[in-house]
Amino acid sequence: MTHDAADSKDTHSTDTASIYSPEEATRYVTSRMDDVRSWLTELVGCASVHDFAGLEEETTRAANWVVDAFTAAGIPVEKHQTADGSTAVIGLRQPSDGMPTVMLYSHYDVQPATDTDAWDSDPWTLTERNGRWYGRGTADCKGNVVMHLTALHGLKEWEELHPEAPKLGIRVVVEGSEERGGAGLDALLEERPELFSADDILIADSGSDRVGEPAQCTSLRGSAGVKVTLQTLEGPVHSGQFGGAAPDALLAMIHLLGTLHDENGLLTVDGLDTSGHWDGNQADPENFRKDASVLDGVELYGAAGTTHGDGPSVTDLTVAQPAIT
Repeated sequence: MTHDAADSKDTHSTDTASIYSPEEATRYVTSRMDDVRSWLTELVGCASVHDFAGLEEETTRAANWVVDAFTAAGIPVEKHQTADGSTAVIGLRQPSDGMPTVMLYSHYDVQPATDTDAWDSDPWTLTERNGRWYGRGTADCKGNVVMHLTALHGLKEWEELHPEAPKLGIRVVVEGSEERGGAGLDALLEERPELFSADDILIADSGSDRVGEPAQCTSLRGSAGVKVTLQTLEGPVHSGQFGGAAPDALLAMIHLLGTLHDENGLLTVDGLDTSGHWDGNQADPENFRKDASVLDGVELYGAAGTTHGDGPSVTDLTVAQPAIT
């Protein structure tokens, strides 16, 4: 967008010379890959496990890193303490008049890295193997934090070359306790909804089916937890004297769980619609097996697990239909 001599001050005319093209974005990201690796190395190096004894300073260090990084990328962010003790990093770059605001969501906290002796490399050190980067949080979700930073630096550079172009509003929300359920952010959203105001939301907490092939996820299934309690006896009894005739609650639970699926692993619960079909791109079953770490000799559910190919596809089961696990 640009102004010409006939334009008024509050109108914009299209100028193809000042459109941020995919080619420019690709060139920029490629030129900054050394920085991308450096940023990710620094962030992965923070053992930012929320509410984990002994790692409080590491979590604080990660939050401070996120603040400094997004500030350097042109987004004025601040730390917000939340009800569960975590720190959320939130900020807004104001849009030009008439321009929308896009929220970029991610999180900097990670799962604990227990039994580190079983790891192929130190979980807190970014390590390259076979062309891929490994480390706790590299994919979920520190790599996505760095992805946002890289894009924002590219946008900042482009806008410096085109100061006349109208600016998109950028809302940044980087959570600090997503892996513990995100209760702190939920409470902050209820208390301070203005901190989350945006026209669109881009959540960087997903992945691609194929390495090197970009993907955009447009919907996810929701989740619900169900607690089932079975009581068959007033108290424990001796198995040698009563076993075989006295009803066992654990065995009853196993039988109950066994009624949720048929012999092919497909749902059999009345009221759950299992007719959903995904009309878009289909996941490759072999790639899915690898990504899901399915052991050799273990069949997938649905069409991918049968020699005659009957039943729903992998993508039907993971995207378009309900699941019970």
